[in-house]
Amino acid sequence: MEQETGRVEAFSDGVFAIVITILVLEIKVPDDKGSHLWEGLAKQWPHYAAYVVSFLVIGVMWVNHHTIFGHLKKVNRPLLFLNLVVLMVVSVIPWTTAVLAEHLEDSESAEVAAILYSAWTVVYAVAFLSFWWYITHVGHLFHDRVDRDGARATRLRFGLGSIAYPVALLISFFSAPLALVAHGVIALYYAANQIPIPVTNDGEDGDTGSVGGEGANGTAGAEGEAPGRTAASTASS
Repeated sequence: MEQETGRVEAFSDGVFAIVITILVLEIKVPDDKGSHLWEGLAKQWPHYAAYVVSFLVIGVMWVNHHTIFGHLKKVNRPLLFLNLVVLMVVSVIPWTTAVLAEHLEDSESAEVAAILYSAWTVVYAVAFLSFWWYITHVGHLFHDRVDRDGARATRLRFGLGSIAYPVALLISFFSAPLALVAHGVIALYYAANQIPIPVTNDGEDGDTGSVGGEGANGTAGAEGEAPGRTAASTASS
């Protein structure tokens, strides 16, 4: 069974919107009164830091998800379930964020919280990589303008980019704050870098997208790209 992408995109966008909103709901209003409110607000810095980083992480995820669907003309049943897995993993991020923020200053539990947060990003990377691998494997779900062989060629670089997440996980065993910084840097890097998805000149003009940043430098076209191709880019968070 194959169908248009509109309903899947709408449902996915709704999940992303809810998840990214829940993040801020985890930041509680301090009970302090009067001038002590400043002190109460300052004490919540771990929640602010974790919020900003996770907002960036989820934001990049949404951009990448949106871009991929911009290159699809239809979806099938297996892709629907893979998309649900991606959304399920994303929906847990507010909880891992809250755990990390709550324990970031606790010397005994900070590393455990950071390991949980970082391990879950590894799970997300695997889920998103599986999502992209399946799309490029079947090929026929792409719009006709997408060069399917060129899209398949991005899978190696796409996967290599996911190495950053296990590195952040390794850092978590030594320093929770540094692990949080690492995740922020990774999110910014992926937002600024792209892996090109080759698009043939026979397709629609002016439709470029990017699934950002798995790989060393995603802004250039694929190596060995044949004449007559342009590149729309796809990123993985």
